[in-house]
Amino acid sequence: MSPTPLPPPHEPDAPRDLVGIGIGPFNLSLAALAHPLPELDTVFYEQRPGFDWHPGLLIDGATLQVPFLADLVTLADPASPWSFLNYLKDRERLFPFYFAERFHMQRAEYDAYCRWVAGRLPGLHFGHQVDAVRWNPERNLFEVDFTQLDNGGEAEALGRTCTRNIVLGVGTAPHIPEPLKPLVEAPGVPVIHAADYLAHREQFLTAEHITVIGAGQSGAEVFLDLLRNRPAGHEQIHWLARTEAFAPMEYSKLGLEHFTPDYTRYFHALSEPVRDRLVAAQWQLHKGIDADTIAAIHDELYRRTLHGGWPDAVLTPAVTVRAAGRVAATQVELHLEHGQQGTRTRLITDAVVLATGYRERPLGQILAGLDPYLRRDGAERPRIDDQFRLVLDPCVNGRVYVQNAELHTHGVGAPDLGLAAWRSATILNSLTGKDPYPLPRRTAFTAFGLEPQSQVPPARHIAQTLSPLVDGR
Repeated sequence: MSPTPLPPPHEPDAPRDLVGIGIGPFNLSLAALAHPLPELDTVFYEQRPGFDWHPGLLIDGATLQVPFLADLVTLADPASPWSFLNYLKDRERLFPFYFAERFHMQRAEYDAYCRWVAGRLPGLHFGHQVDAVRWNPERNLFEVDFTQLDNGGEAEALGRTCTRNIVLGVGTAPHIPEPLKPLVEAPGVPVIHAADYLAHREQFLTAEHITVIGAGQSGAEVFLDLLRNRPAGHEQIHWLARTEAFAPMEYSKLGLEHFTPDYTRYFHALSEPVRDRLVAAQWQLHKGIDADTIAAIHDELYRRTLHGGWPDAVLTPAVTVRAAGRVAATQVELHLEHGQQGTRTRLITDAVVLATGYRERPLGQILAGLDPYLRRDGAERPRIDDQFRLVLDPCVNGRVYVQNAELHTHGVGAPDLGLAAWRSATILNSLTGKDPYPLPRRTAFTAFGLEPQSQVPPARHIAQTLSPLVDGR
């Protein structure tokens, strides 16, 4: 790939067309697809010192649960220079990938690909913590206050950017169940979230007894990694799950159509109570375990029975943790309840890995300055329209887009990498009022409702014309 040409210098006092807050895969996708659009002046801020995608879960051999075509750009622009295949070409790995016949790339490879993009795209500013967002009615602009951080994470300088539009891509945060929060926050207690697993892996492998809580993909991968690295007959691992079973993810071809733009549009048009019911019921679409991982776990357990006896591993679903506390200085006591039997017991363990998933980061703090303008639903969540925009008071003519904060309005596809490029293209089409990325009119064989759904919405033409911000642009 040839070096990326530097954009013309930005006039210091000129407002941006778009400020992105957060640089995870979704805003990185948006930045990559915005890059060839000369009419847009964009900048993206991220408080971390560099791109970092779930580093604690880049377990050796773990793969993405979506095909490599679900990269940052391909499903919107297969000819983009920011595609995964172009990354392989740049790294002279295209033929090895071809002969490997892999449809799903490894997680570590996806992380390396995203780092490659992040290291070459202009307009990405790491080490910049966004502190506040407000609407300036006199200028008809958003003001974004940020703190520039040094290499140690300390404040180095303060700054402010004015922009016509904002996109929030602040990602998710590890979820810690209430009974276990005091232990996670206490120093020296061996209770961690799976997000930090690799940083503590060697310590956990030497623990006498380990408990993994959570039956999603990360819980299965952590359990398998621990199992493979514990001595046969002395594994001493408990794997506990709140779900009714260690269930496989729904991965049938028609089931996967829930992760299409067609289903997203259908879901968005449903009533709020129906959407809430569906999100809770569809957990197996995105919170189950990959069938290959389940098979690998069973194969490893079975292998350990070949010479007689059973592995010292206990796998129990339908269990919740009622309470937890320390025992002496180094052990943890878990108070457990079985939902089907109605029985209770206690478990003493030396280390706990919480594979309890992630939750959307609350937007309240960063959007506190916009709170008077926000429109909310019956559960006090932000309303989000079909173009991924927060619904604001009509007096605000700027727009705030969201990425992966719309599960309650757009359904299970919100956190899915496979819809990243399509959502980014939808946002850019809406933002420019044009159609720089023509979107498919139909994406699924399934008709999800009896009434025909509107197909690709027309681009929203903005009232004002985007004028060049720099001479020659």
